[in-house]
Amino acid sequence: MIQTVEEFKTLVETVKATSGYKDPIAFGICRVDVSQLDNDKVLQATYPVINWKENFGSAAVFIDALSKCGVEIDNAQSEVSVNITYDFVKHAMDSFNPYLPEAMGDAHRNVQVIIQLFQLLLDDGMKEGEFRLVFLFEDAACVSVEATYLKLYALSLAKAELRSLNLNGAFGALPNVAWHGNTPIDLDYLRVNEIELKLRNEYPEIDFVDKFPRFLQHVIPADNTRILDASKVRFGAQIHAGTTVMPGASYINFNAGTTGSVMVEGRISSSAIVGAGSDVGGGASILGVLSGTDGNPISVGENTLLGANSTCGIPLGDACIIDAGLAVLEGTKFNISSDELSKINEVNPGHSISGNIFKGKDLSSLNGLHFRQDSLTGIMSVRRSTREIKLNADLH
Repeated sequence: MIQTVEEFKTLVETVKATSGYKDPIAFGICRVDVSQLDNDKVLQATYPVINWKENFGSAAVFIDALSKCGVEIDNAQSEVSVNITYDFVKHAMDSFNPYLPEAMGDAHRNVQVIIQLFQLLLDDGMKEGEFRLVFLFEDAACVSVEATYLKLYALSLAKAELRSLNLNGAFGALPNVAWHGNTPIDLDYLRVNEIELKLRNEYPEIDFVDKFPRFLQHVIPADNTRILDASKVRFGAQIHAGTTVMPGASYINFNAGTTGSVMVEGRISSSAIVGAGSDVGGGASILGVLSGTDGNPISVGENTLLGANSTCGIPLGDACIIDAGLAVLEGTKFNISSDELSKINEVNPGHSISGNIFKGKDLSSLNGLHFRQDSLTGIMSVRRSTREIKLNADLH
């Protein structure tokens, strides 16, 4: 048993000096929900704590504890998942011993996980494979449910930037399941047992069917963040403090979200990002990479307004406005008068444009644009925005 902090540091240095040792990109201990028909089929992984490019001392302790249990980690693989045993928990407790008295609150959260696992073992025992230690050594395509959830946690907890992770394979790794509260149910289980469950009045109330759970099933938002309908935010979304997500036509997909206080009453599709102080109006849509943007993810700048039922299909800079009902797509053509063009160039140094007719993609990421349509002629035009978009501070 390690007695002092100095001994702990020596242990970590010794483990990390071992030939072939490599710090993981990420790691964490999760509880897994498995299929009601097949214990080898993982439906969901719940992490109380994830470590993303941090806490490498804890990673070394975990790898050392596994080694003492006769389990060697192959860090040549992009992801590794190992079942946790009583012996592993005991070895980790012995190594973390100097920190046990002060492990509380936000201090030594990995130690807290081990303490709670030890208590669970004392109280209830542990089902084989119920808890797993997962490592990511490379940001490669997703293979397992456990590793995919680890990446989704990293996004939703803002430990990794939106659009920064390799999520290829995620849809193949995650099974499509029925969700009853926080409990995933294998659809095949329901099919096999449908008659019995219904005759016994034990058929579960299904909230939704999806590969992804909802954001609020795994993430505790900031105090000044409001999500009025849990179904409107998918796990893997990133919701900055101060964001309000209203019910109705709003939605935030995975690997999408906000970077500041934002009012969301419309749809933020996958890979779309909205800047601080912006307002996504009721029914407005920001197109995703599979929605006609030629694979180019859309960012909306700060203090920008997307009017009700508008469509944004190009990246927008700061202080822009798209009028209600207007579709701004890459191929949409807009008229800009010489006077307005001069004003637009003035607020976009280094991005001077010339002409009178522009496609939407020619105006990508420019600041201070107001997209409009003449109600008499139908002509689509762009002017220099003269309105400042401000959110109600009391609401955010």
